[in-house]
Amino acid sequence: MAPSCSKERERFAKEKSGIPIRGFAADARREADQRRLVESTAREGGRLDVLVNNAGLGHFGPVDELSPDRFREVLETNLFGVYYAVHYAAPLMKANGGGFIVNIASLASVNPFAGGSAYNASKFGLLGFSEAAMLDLRHSGIRMASVLPGSVDTDFGHPSASREASWMLQPEDVAEAVADLVRYPERAIPSRIDLRPAKPPKK
Repeated sequence: MAPSCSKERERFAKEKSGIPIRGFAADARREADQRRLVESTAREGGRLDVLVNNAGLGHFGPVDELSPDRFREVLETNLFGVYYAVHYAAPLMKANGGGFIVNIASLASVNPFAGGSAYNASKFGLLGFSEAAMLDLRHSGIRMASVLPGSVDTDFGHPSASREASWMLQPEDVAEAVADLVRYPERAIPSRIDLRPAKPPKK
């Protein structure tokens, strides 16, 4: 993105929200990028209070047909990327007395499906990581939660992407869940939210 375009988007975002919004290009699979992103955010804002890990991808197919490169890409993005961000964010949050980390998982974190060996592995792993890391960090004032959405109407390339989508969750439904978590009283950790469409197609 050209610098002028980036500045224009920042100006527009500030006008719409009332707060300055900055963007940094980063590859979730690259440890150095995640470290730079976290540290740049803290440097620009003076602190880091909330981290939302939402980068993700999926490659689907029978386990004997899914290439090692594609399997690795899913795990490195959906699981390792979250680890890198949390690893570098936690010390900054500790230094400021705490914070909140939200990891966007999936109902595929608990529901395996055919063709989902890579995606299920990454999301099952993410849920386990989140629950263990929450126990590691809560005494330092850092709360961590996982949001497990069902089908969301996005461009994400999952097997159901070609189906009629009016019944699906909208991205703003997931965003609202994240906002609710961050506003939750500090004495409590709602560590997992399963977020389902209210009226999915009947089977």
